[in-house]
Amino acid sequence: MVRRQTMAKLLEQLETELKAQQLWQSQPPSAQALASTEPFCIDTLSLAQWLQFVFLPTMRQLLAEQRQLPESIAIAPLADEVYRHQMPQRAALIDIIRKIDAC
Repeated sequence: MVRRQTMAKLLEQLETELKAQQLWQSQPPSAQALASTEPFCIDTLSLAQWLQFVFLPTMRQLLAEQRQLPESIAIAPLADEVYRHQMPQRAALIDIIRKIDAC
């Protein structure tokens, strides 16, 4: 139960940070972009879009339905790569992602 509560808080922090860094979008990507079969929808979405429109809703649904959370999450390596030239501005975002990976 502690893991679920921690994850819920981290997901809220992630949303807050995406908004604070002006990475949050008011309009969703197209259905076609969201239907990508590539990991992280890397061919159709930015990492921020994937976090907002795929990861956050999926994780929140798992929590709401009391379903098992993934045993292993590994988003930080991609975040490190995507945002490596935008440091230190993205440091807080990457820190939250690392905490999610470790949860």
